Amino acid sequence: MTVDPELLALLVCPQTKGELELVELPQATCELLVERYREHFRDEEPVVKQGLYCAESKLVYPVISDIPVMLADEALPASSIGR
Repeated sequence: MTVDPELLALLVCPQTKGELELVELPQATCELLVERYREHFRDEEPVVKQGLYCAESKLVYPVISDIPVMLADEALPASSIGR
């Protein structure tokens, strides 16, 4: 699973309007996000492997089952990916 390249080209950080970079998330972070979003997926397990990183805001927006979660309140700090 991955974000559609055409969609990625259109998305920007909601806080800074900066560019986003598709990044792999650490396994521990993926597991934490699966638990957080499990209740939103009734009959399937959410898949979390990647996020969208903004260097300007230092935030990572998780991609849950191919759906970018572009809410600043749901974003992770850059330290979650070692940046």
